[in-house]
Amino acid sequence: MVKEIYVKSILNKHRKRDEWFLDDYSLNPYKLCQFNCIYCYIRGSKYGESMDKELAVKINAPTLLEKELFKRAKRKEYGFIALSSSIEPWQPVEEKYRITRSCLEVISKFRFPVHCLTKSELILRDLDLFEEIDKKAVLPPDLRAISRGVLITFSLSTLDEQIARIFEPGAPKPKKRLETLQKVKEAGFCAGIAYIPVLPFISDSEEQLEEMVKTARELNADYVFVGALTLHGEGKKLYFKVIERHFPELLSEYKKLFKAYNQPSRNYQRKLEEKAKRLCEMHRVKYRIT
Repeated sequence: MVKEIYVKSILNKHRKRDEWFLDDYSLNPYKLCQFNCIYCYIRGSKYGESMDKELAVKINAPTLLEKELFKRAKRKEYGFIALSSSIEPWQPVEEKYRITRSCLEVISKFRFPVHCLTKSELILRDLDLFEEIDKKAVLPPDLRAISRGVLITFSLSTLDEQIARIFEPGAPKPKKRLETLQKVKEAGFCAGIAYIPVLPFISDSEEQLEEMVKTARELNADYVFVGALTLHGEGKKLYFKVIERHFPELLSEYKKLFKAYNQPSRNYQRKLEEKAKRLCEMHRVKYRIT
Protein backbone atom coordinates (compact mmCIF):
# COMPACT_ATOMS: atom_id res chain seq x y z
CA MET A 1 0.00 0.00 0.00
CA VAL A 2 1.30 3.43 -0.97
CA LYS A 3 1.25 6.15 1.65
CA GLU A 4 0.50 9.74 0.70
CA ILE A 5 2.69 12.15 2.62
CA TYR A 6 3.31 15.88 2.75
CA VAL A 7 6.89 17.09 3.08
CA LYS A 8 8.40 20.42 4.12
CA SER A 9 10.97 20.64 1.32
CA ILE A 10 11.66 18.83 -1.94
CA LEU A 11 14.68 20.40 -3.68
CA ASN A 12 18.07 19.50 -2.23
CA LYS A 13 20.93 21.91 -2.96
CA HIS A 14 24.36 20.27 -2.92
CA ARG A 15 27.29 21.93 -1.22
CA LYS A 16 29.34 21.00 -4.25
CA ARG A 17 28.34 19.94 -7.75
CA ASP A 18 28.52 16.19 -8.33
CA GLU A 19 31.66 15.58 -10.41
CA TRP A 20 30.18 12.63 -12.26
CA PHE A 21 26.52 13.50 -12.83
CA LEU A 22 27.01 17.30 -12.85
CA ASP A 23 23.95 18.02 -10.71
CA ASP A 24 23.78 20.97 -8.33
CA TYR A 25 20.37 19.89 -7.06
CA SER A 26 18.52 16.63 -6.49
CA LEU A 27 14.83 15.86 -6.32
CA ASN A 28 13.17 12.68 -5.02
CA PRO A 29 9.38 12.67 -5.64
CA TYR A 30 8.90 9.39 -3.78
CA LYS A 31 10.10 7.85 -0.57
CA LEU A 32 11.69 4.44 -1.20
CA CYS A 33 11.26 2.32 -4.31
CA GLN A 34 9.30 -0.56 -5.80
CA PHE A 35 12.27 -1.85 -7.79
CA ASN A 36 13.74 -3.16 -4.52
CA CYS A 37 17.31 -3.56 -5.78
CA ILE A 38 19.36 -5.57 -3.29
CA TYR A 39 22.44 -3.37 -3.62
CA CYS A 40 20.66 -0.01 -3.26
CA TYR A 41 22.64 2.20 -0.90
CA ILE A 42 19.53 3.53 0.85
CA ARG A 43 19.08 0.04 2.28
CA GLY A 44 21.68 1.08 4.83
CA SER A 45 18.85 2.88 6.61
CA LYS A 46 16.32 1.39 9.00
CA TYR A 47 14.15 0.17 6.09
CA GLY A 48 16.62 -2.57 5.29
CA GLU A 49 14.99 -5.59 3.73
CA SER A 50 11.53 -4.26 2.89
CA MET A 51 11.77 -0.88 1.19
CA ASP A 52 8.49 -1.32 -0.65
CA LYS A 53 6.50 -1.58 2.61
CA GLU A 54 7.27 2.05 3.48
CA LEU A 55 6.76 3.34 -0.06
CA ALA A 56 5.26 6.83 -0.06
CA VAL A 57 4.39 9.51 -2.57
CA LYS A 58 5.25 13.12 -1.76
CA ILE A 59 1.91 14.57 -2.74
CA ASN A 60 2.91 18.23 -2.41
CA ALA A 61 6.23 17.88 -4.26
CA PRO A 62 5.21 19.90 -7.38
CA THR A 63 3.78 22.75 -5.28
CA LEU A 64 6.92 22.97 -3.14
CA LEU A 65 9.15 22.71 -6.18
CA GLU A 66 7.40 25.65 -7.85
CA LYS A 67 8.08 27.85 -4.81
CA GLU A 68 11.69 26.76 -4.53
CA LEU A 69 12.54 27.09 -8.23
CA PHE A 70 10.87 30.48 -8.40
CA LYS A 71 13.37 31.73 -5.80
CA ARG A 72 16.34 30.01 -7.46
CA ALA A 73 15.45 31.28 -10.93
CA LYS A 74 14.97 34.81 -9.66
CA ARG A 75 18.56 34.67 -8.31
CA LYS A 76 19.72 32.97 -11.54
CA GLU A 77 20.97 29.96 -9.57
CA TYR A 78 20.57 27.58 -12.47
CA GLY A 79 22.01 24.08 -12.33
CA PHE A 80 21.22 20.51 -13.26
CA ILE A 81 18.55 18.86 -11.13
CA ALA A 82 19.09 15.13 -10.65
CA LEU A 83 15.92 13.06 -10.85
CA SER A 84 16.59 11.18 -8.61
CA SER A 85 19.52 10.68 -6.28
CA SER A 86 18.09 7.88 -4.14
CA ILE A 87 14.93 6.41 -5.70
CA GLU A 88 13.48 5.57 -9.13
CA PRO A 89 11.41 8.55 -10.37
CA TRP A 90 9.57 6.41 -12.95
CA GLN A 91 8.73 3.41 -10.75
CA PRO A 92 5.30 1.76 -11.35
CA VAL A 93 3.44 3.93 -8.83
CA GLU A 94 4.28 6.96 -11.00
CA GLU A 95 1.78 5.74 -13.60
CA LYS A 96 -1.00 6.55 -11.15
CA TYR A 97 0.33 9.59 -9.29
CA ARG A 98 2.32 11.34 -12.07
CA ILE A 99 4.28 13.30 -9.48
CA THR A 100 7.52 13.05 -11.44
CA ARG A 101 5.78 14.36 -14.55
CA SER A 102 4.25 17.25 -12.60
CA CYS A 103 7.70 18.12 -11.27
CA LEU A 104 9.09 18.07 -14.82
CA GLU A 105 6.39 20.54 -15.84
CA VAL A 106 7.55 22.89 -13.08
CA ILE A 107 11.20 22.42 -14.08
CA SER A 108 10.33 23.27 -17.67
CA LYS A 109 8.47 26.40 -16.56
CA PHE A 110 11.51 27.72 -14.70
CA ARG A 111 14.01 26.56 -17.35
CA PHE A 112 16.27 24.37 -15.22
CA PRO A 113 18.27 21.54 -16.84
CA VAL A 114 17.73 17.96 -15.65
CA HIS A 115 19.75 14.78 -15.37
CA CYS A 116 17.37 11.82 -15.30
CA LEU A 117 18.68 8.63 -13.66
CA THR A 118 16.49 5.63 -14.36
CA LYS A 119 15.94 1.93 -14.98
CA SER A 120 12.39 2.44 -16.25
CA GLU A 121 10.77 2.37 -19.68
CA LEU A 122 8.05 4.68 -18.28
CA ILE A 123 10.45 7.55 -18.92
CA LEU A 124 9.36 7.41 -22.58
CA ARG A 125 6.01 8.88 -21.51
CA ASP A 126 7.71 12.18 -20.75
CA LEU A 127 9.71 12.72 -23.95
CA ASP A 128 7.45 15.66 -24.83
CA LEU A 129 8.46 17.49 -21.65
CA PHE A 130 12.11 16.62 -22.15
CA GLU A 131 11.95 18.22 -25.57
CA GLU A 132 10.68 21.46 -24.01
CA ILE A 133 13.28 21.40 -21.24
CA ASP A 134 16.10 20.60 -23.65
CA LYS A 135 15.28 23.65 -25.75
CA LYS A 136 14.62 26.14 -22.93
CA ALA A 137 16.98 25.17 -20.10
CA VAL A 138 19.52 27.70 -18.85
CA LEU A 139 22.86 26.01 -18.16
CA PRO A 140 25.40 27.23 -15.60
CA PRO A 141 28.11 29.25 -17.41
CA ASP A 142 30.82 26.61 -16.84
CA LEU A 143 28.64 23.82 -18.30
CA ARG A 144 27.40 25.57 -21.42
CA ALA A 145 29.77 23.54 -23.57
CA ILE A 146 27.48 20.55 -22.95
CA SER A 147 24.80 22.46 -24.88
CA ARG A 148 22.03 20.10 -23.72
CA GLY A 149 19.39 20.78 -21.10
CA VAL A 150 18.46 17.12 -20.65
CA LEU A 151 20.73 14.19 -19.81
CA ILE A 152 19.21 10.71 -19.47
CA THR A 153 21.25 7.93 -17.87
CA PHE A 154 20.16 4.30 -17.69
CA SER A 155 21.48 2.25 -14.79
CA LEU A 156 22.63 -1.37 -15.02
CA SER A 157 24.68 -3.60 -12.77
CA THR A 158 24.86 -6.50 -15.22
CA LEU A 159 23.72 -7.53 -18.68
CA ASP A 160 22.95 -11.04 -17.46
CA GLU A 161 19.19 -11.52 -17.08
CA GLN A 162 19.49 -14.22 -14.40
CA ILE A 163 21.84 -12.16 -12.25
CA ALA A 164 19.61 -9.12 -12.68
CA ARG A 165 16.62 -11.08 -11.37
CA ILE A 166 18.54 -11.84 -8.18
CA PHE A 167 19.85 -8.33 -7.47
CA GLU A 168 17.16 -6.15 -9.12
CA PRO A 169 13.97 -8.16 -8.50
CA GLY A 170 11.46 -5.39 -9.24
CA ALA A 171 13.28 -3.56 -12.03
CA PRO A 172 12.81 -3.94 -15.79
CA LYS A 173 15.12 -6.46 -17.44
CA PRO A 174 18.48 -5.14 -18.71
CA LYS A 175 17.35 -5.82 -22.29
CA LYS A 176 14.27 -3.64 -21.78
CA ARG A 177 16.39 -0.81 -20.37
CA LEU A 178 18.71 -0.96 -23.37
CA GLU A 179 15.73 -0.92 -25.75
CA THR A 180 14.45 2.17 -23.92
CA LEU A 181 17.86 3.83 -24.23
CA GLN A 182 17.76 3.16 -27.96
CA LYS A 183 14.36 4.85 -28.26
CA VAL A 184 15.57 7.84 -26.24
CA LYS A 185 18.58 8.18 -28.54
CA GLU A 186 16.38 7.85 -31.63
CA ALA A 187 14.28 10.71 -30.26
CA GLY A 188 17.42 12.87 -30.31
CA PHE A 189 18.34 13.13 -26.64
CA CYS A 190 21.74 12.95 -24.97
CA ALA A 191 21.79 9.64 -23.12
CA GLY A 192 24.27 7.23 -21.59
CA ILE A 193 24.70 4.21 -19.36
CA ALA A 194 25.78 3.98 -15.72
CA TYR A 195 27.20 0.55 -14.97
CA ILE A 196 26.82 1.33 -11.30
CA PRO A 197 27.34 -0.65 -9.28
CA VAL A 198 29.23 -3.43 -11.01
CA LEU A 199 29.07 -6.42 -8.68
CA PRO A 200 32.45 -7.70 -7.39
CA PHE A 201 33.33 -11.19 -8.70
CA ILE A 202 29.96 -11.31 -10.50
CA SER A 203 29.86 -8.57 -13.16
CA ASP A 204 33.24 -6.81 -12.88
CA SER A 205 35.54 -9.04 -14.94
CA GLU A 206 37.48 -7.70 -17.92
CA GLU A 207 35.24 -9.67 -20.30
CA GLN A 208 32.00 -8.47 -18.70
CA LEU A 209 33.10 -4.85 -18.62
CA GLU A 210 34.12 -5.04 -22.26
CA GLU A 211 30.74 -6.49 -23.18
CA MET A 212 29.08 -3.60 -21.36
CA VAL A 213 31.20 -0.99 -23.13
CA LYS A 214 30.67 -2.64 -26.53
CA THR A 215 26.93 -2.63 -25.89
CA ALA A 216 27.07 1.10 -25.15
CA ARG A 217 28.96 1.62 -28.40
CA GLU A 218 26.43 -0.40 -30.43
CA LEU A 219 23.60 1.70 -29.02
CA ASN A 220 25.47 4.94 -29.72
CA ALA A 221 25.40 5.95 -26.04
CA ASP A 222 26.88 9.40 -25.48
CA TYR A 223 28.83 8.37 -22.37
CA VAL A 224 29.46 5.59 -19.89
CA PHE A 225 29.97 5.53 -16.13
CA VAL A 226 31.46 2.59 -14.26
CA GLY A 227 31.33 2.55 -10.45
CA ALA A 228 31.92 0.24 -7.51
CA LEU A 229 29.45 -1.22 -5.05
CA THR A 230 28.71 0.53 -1.74
CA LEU A 231 27.40 -1.47 1.23
CA HIS A 232 26.63 -0.37 4.77
CA GLY A 233 24.28 -1.00 7.66
CA GLU A 234 21.26 -3.22 7.06
CA GLY A 235 21.93 -3.14 3.34
CA LYS A 236 25.26 -4.88 3.80
CA LYS A 237 23.65 -7.64 5.88
CA LEU A 238 20.95 -8.19 3.27
CA TYR A 239 23.42 -8.23 0.39
CA PHE A 240 25.59 -10.79 2.18
CA LYS A 241 22.52 -12.99 2.76
CA VAL A 242 21.83 -12.95 -0.97
CA ILE A 243 25.45 -13.80 -1.75
CA GLU A 244 25.35 -16.66 0.74
CA ARG A 245 22.17 -18.00 -0.84
CA HIS A 246 23.12 -17.68 -4.51
CA PHE A 247 26.92 -17.44 -4.59
CA PRO A 248 28.15 -19.13 -1.37
CA GLU A 249 31.64 -19.60 -2.81
CA LEU A 250 32.02 -15.79 -2.95
CA LEU A 251 31.00 -14.96 0.62
CA SER A 252 34.51 -15.12 2.07
CA GLU A 253 35.83 -12.92 -0.76
CA TYR A 254 33.14 -10.35 -0.09
CA LYS A 255 33.91 -10.29 3.62
CA LYS A 256 37.55 -9.59 2.80
CA LEU A 257 36.69 -6.91 0.26
CA PHE A 258 34.30 -5.08 2.62
CA LYS A 259 36.08 -5.90 5.85
CA ALA A 260 36.95 -2.37 6.94
CA TYR A 261 34.97 0.01 4.72
CA ASN A 262 31.60 0.52 3.02
CA GLN A 263 33.31 0.27 -0.36
CA PRO A 264 35.96 -2.01 -1.84
CA SER A 265 39.58 -1.03 -1.29
CA ARG A 266 41.09 1.95 -3.10
CA ASN A 267 43.22 -0.49 -5.06
CA TYR A 268 40.09 -2.31 -6.32
CA GLN A 269 38.42 0.97 -7.27
CA ARG A 270 41.54 2.27 -9.00
CA LYS A 271 41.89 -0.90 -11.07
CA LEU A 272 38.19 -0.82 -11.93
CA GLU A 273 38.42 2.74 -13.20
CA GLU A 274 41.59 2.00 -15.14
CA LYS A 275 39.92 -0.94 -16.87
CA ALA A 276 36.81 1.11 -17.63
CA LYS A 277 38.80 4.01 -19.11
CA ARG A 278 40.97 1.70 -21.19
CA LEU A 279 37.99 -0.23 -22.57
CA CYS A 280 36.09 2.96 -23.35
CA GLU A 281 39.10 4.32 -25.21
CA MET A 282 39.53 1.03 -27.08
CA HIS A 283 35.90 1.01 -28.23
CA ARG A 284 35.66 4.78 -28.73
CA VAL A 285 33.05 5.39 -26.05
CA LYS A 286 33.19 8.55 -23.95
CA TYR A 287 34.00 7.86 -20.29
CA ARG A 288 31.80 10.16 -18.17
CA ILE A 289 30.05 13.27 -19.49
CA THR A 290 32.91 15.76 -19.14
